[in-house]
Amino acid sequence: MQKRKGFERFLSALLCAAVLAGGVGAGMGKEMQVQATKKDDLRRQNEEDEQNLDDIEDAVNELSDEQEGIDSEIEALSNEIAEIMASISLLEEEIAVKKEQIEQAKLDLEEAVKVERAQYEAMKVRIREMYESGDSTYLDILFNATSMESLLNKADYVEKLHEYDRKMFTNYQTARENVEILKEELEIEESELEATQEGLQEEMDSVELARAELEEISDDYARQISKAKQQAEVYKTQIKQRNAQIKQIEEEERRAAEEAARKKAEEEARKNKGNGSTSSNTAKPTGKATVNKDEIMAANGSAKGKEIAVYACGFVGNPYVAGGTSLTNGADCSGFTQSVYKQFGYSLPRNSTSQRTAGTQVSYSEAQPGDIICYPGHVAIYIGNGKIVHASSAKTGIKISNALYREIICVRRIV
Repeated sequence: MQKRKGFERFLSALLCAAVLAGGVGAGMGKEMQVQATKKDDLRRQNEEDEQNLDDIEDAVNELSDEQEGIDSEIEALSNEIAEIMASISLLEEEIAVKKEQIEQAKLDLEEAVKVERAQYEAMKVRIREMYESGDSTYLDILFNATSMESLLNKADYVEKLHEYDRKMFTNYQTARENVEILKEELEIEESELEATQEGLQEEMDSVELARAELEEISDDYARQISKAKQQAEVYKTQIKQRNAQIKQIEEEERRAAEEAARKKAEEEARKNKGNGSTSSNTAKPTGKATVNKDEIMAANGSAKGKEIAVYACGFVGNPYVAGGTSLTNGADCSGFTQSVYKQFGYSLPRNSTSQRTAGTQVSYSEAQPGDIICYPGHVAIYIGNGKIVHASSAKTGIKISNALYREIICVRRIV
């Protein structure tokens, strides 16, 4: 920001000089005033969009946090559903086992009934045999008994039955009763398991419904976040486009200021010529800037740095050659700085990007003669008083310029 303000102050000074140049300068000043107003409007719009962008980013962060919380709840419900499904699966296995046990109990019960019936029929046969042997009482027992129980309840004739038959029948009867009890218990357990299964299914349905609702909320957050990010991209694009317009305006301002300063210098030269001035110090009309050695030596900084700056200025006017490193026959920006420092025993990397890491970094406000000023794709040697010497371009060659003519990336101190 300080570099930009310094550049703007420099442009303002040049614009003032242009206004003093006369009618053409006044017209140009009016045009530049319009451009400046447009530039201020663009910056103001950028500030508004940057604020909107900040608000959107805050909203996106807030929505993302809320969505993260919802997703955590969804994950918890999913885990709960998984546990319920596992429980239902286990219950289904238990119910299947109970059904098998119930079926087996039914078979066991049928078998017990068959055995009991067979025993009963065998006892009747024996009673009939006793009757045929002459004991008519057994015939009454046989015809009056309605079941084995009624037969055994005839206390007066129990002693007539064989002890073996009585014991066997009692055992079969007990086994049948046990099977009936077991079957009833298994059916009760099956019913309870099925009721539990139904309860778990209802619980799972409820949890799945809750999860579906949360997923819908999460999807809504995702849509809002996506929409906000799209709007943010619109703001970023607008800011980028305005920055390009601002840069173009600043370039036009710089060119206009340089043109105004050139015309002012020509006007002053004409006035001096008309007044008969024959100063021997009048610069030749090469269009190249000059520097005062005493001005460099008077600046703050090391003696070696000043010596390097003075030496570098001695090649102003020499050609720019892409890829060149000759101070006399032509050099590019990094070739120029490398060759200058080489004369003083310092080895610098060959390209401008690598030279950004040479030496130590200092701020522009601390820049001293001899420091390297690094720009995007370009390097120069600082000579003090806000000026640099550099291999500028094939059109202008090695020249002196204002240090803030472009945005500065960093300043590197070599000595």
